[in-house]
Amino acid sequence: MHDFLTEMLACPACHGGLTWTALERRGAHIEEGHADCAACGTTYPIREGIGLFLTPDLPRNDLWEQTESGLMQFLRAHPDVERPLMDAPLEMLSPADQFFRALILEEQGDYAQAQTAAEAARARLYTPEYLACHASQVHYVVEYLATTTDPIVDLASGRGELVEVLAQHLSQPIVATDFSPRVLRRDRRWLEFLGLYERVSLLAGDARRTPFKDGAIKTLTTNLGLANIEQPDRLLFELHRIVSGEFLAISFFFPAEDQVNAAAIRQAGLAPFLFRDSALAHFRAAHWQVKIANVCTSIAQPTPTGAILEGIGIDALPVSETRLEWCVLIARRNSRMR
Repeated sequence: MHDFLTEMLACPACHGGLTWTALERRGAHIEEGHADCAACGTTYPIREGIGLFLTPDLPRNDLWEQTESGLMQFLRAHPDVERPLMDAPLEMLSPADQFFRALILEEQGDYAQAQTAAEAARARLYTPEYLACHASQVHYVVEYLATTTDPIVDLASGRGELVEVLAQHLSQPIVATDFSPRVLRRDRRWLEFLGLYERVSLLAGDARRTPFKDGAIKTLTTNLGLANIEQPDRLLFELHRIVSGEFLAISFFFPAEDQVNAAAIRQAGLAPFLFRDSALAHFRAAHWQVKIANVCTSIAQPTPTGAILEGIGIDALPVSETRLEWCVLIARRNSRMR
């Protein structure tokens, strides 16, 4: 994480001030060290360049840890499965198996081959309309932020797709955040491969209890991250506390009349941000003014499962073909909207 973040961060447990100890640096990055809360005494370590600001009391289901570590353990125990997955010509694999090969290649440090496998998988996992609409939202966010100068904080960054594009095209400092230290360690290695690590800070924190001071963030983004945050009841109130400027959320909405997908969404507890009316109502209830920009629609289909890794899928939704409404939600705490 970069030095400038020391001025933006506070204890996520009690909002107390932090004292910083840097044990190892790499340029402007603090690679190893810790932050200590002067109020409650909690220590937050910095390891491998990642600030770890997770509180122990919030439940979290780290699917990145479960999926990737579980996959590696399974393949180590079943070399008869790993061999065809890794040795078959890439174009002969199912798209899900191509994606799993990419994960394994990343774990092995072969990022060039991983990138090739991941791109091949993505082109077949999703419809052309889906990919075009998503690309349009990312482009819109990049263009919208082109004239800003303050650090951009990305929420629920996951595998860092938006972070990567922002770092490539904008000059502002970028901060990637996620509650999974595992996926952030992966992101660090990937950013180093792309030559972008010096542009990005990495923070592990829970979006429901962030380590940012009141109003510390001028620009917050997220790439389909809202719907992936568990138990989001107070999420937008917490984001309202830390954002003094704008929040740009790449989002898509399911049709309200799509009963099959709606049942699966509600069963998974993901309804607040996957339906337009519900999402807007949650923003307004948390005292945000919000508008919808750059709308487009696409067909979305259930992602195919693996053939070698038989029956293992990539995305839980949709469970049946549907039409998604894509957009960027632009939210502010006050009445001024661009």
